[in-house]
Amino acid sequence: MFGRHKPVVGLDIGSSAVKAVELRPAGRTFKVVGFGIEPIPGDTIVDGAIIDAAAVTGAIDRLFETTRIKTREVVSSLSGNSVIVKKITLPVMSEAELSESIQWEAEQYIPFDIQDVNLDYQILSTSPGGKGNMDVLLVAAKKDKITDYTDVIRQSGRTPVVVDVDGFAVQNVYEANYDAEPGAVVALLNAGASGVNMNIVSGGQSLFTRDISMGGNAFTEAIQKELGLSFDRAERAKKGEAVDGVEAADVGPILRTVTENLLLEIQKTLDFFKATAGSDRIDRVLVSGGTSRVDGLLERLADRFGAPVDLLDPFRRIEIDAPRFGFDRVEDVASTSAVAVGLALRRAGDR
Repeated sequence: MFGRHKPVVGLDIGSSAVKAVELRPAGRTFKVVGFGIEPIPGDTIVDGAIIDAAAVTGAIDRLFETTRIKTREVVSSLSGNSVIVKKITLPVMSEAELSESIQWEAEQYIPFDIQDVNLDYQILSTSPGGKGNMDVLLVAAKKDKITDYTDVIRQSGRTPVVVDVDGFAVQNVYEANYDAEPGAVVALLNAGASGVNMNIVSGGQSLFTRDISMGGNAFTEAIQKELGLSFDRAERAKKGEAVDGVEAADVGPILRTVTENLLLEIQKTLDFFKATAGSDRIDRVLVSGGTSRVDGLLERLADRFGAPVDLLDPFRRIEIDAPRFGFDRVEDVASTSAVAVGLALRRAGDR
């Protein structure tokens, strides 16, 4: 992590905004030397698919211009139904043998034509003595989705060097900022505008990942429909801002209804994890993403799952001078910065 690697910019291309973070080593941790957020129209990226590439390219251009970040190498990420992450068990084999056979092995687990995806993998554990089985983390992403994201980066004059997965980027942030308790099972929930990325980790390993296609936009759209507001006014009402003709008492019940629906989806995912991973407990939940700020969400999560629920702080150990980047408080940007910070922790050539 602290080697003499060329720095990169973590570029989180989300469905509501594009965020950029650049880090530099600072003692035993890092400090933020470049940071910015550029909003994009709500219909620019839908369900992870880039609908208006020109709008995204323009947002990236403006972001780099306003932040004055000169580094051109970029790490970005994907999530959603075009990305498949599975932990598979295979007979023990050498790295070379696995490299030769992984495509054939992957065909049994990937619900896409294997020619349409890019594959990567990581050996997680091997039986003692080199015999028996080994656990392998398999990641597949559709080539057309990767191309859509790398094209907008190239069109802005930058060079994509790594394409990561949102859930793993959040895991990078967690490991850089928190001391993991031995054996503790931690659920990392990144709740964005279009979905929730769930990554359950223990002992430095990802045990289970799943994306839920329901996020902050569901709250906004419900308010929009129930109160007859435009999307922008509904978005402001969701955030607790004053909107003419709208009372907080009108918004609260709508938020609670959507929260219950979201909790139900999260519960289904956790139940599946418990049934398939051989673990029936979650010791802690850390939540990031803009939707984490929806009124009452963290409290309802804690009530539902009986575990401590806290906001994930990407700047717990990583230094940031918020006013330097135009923000009064770190808290104003912490919840939405986890993915971008996690991507900035990567380096060109990383697996």
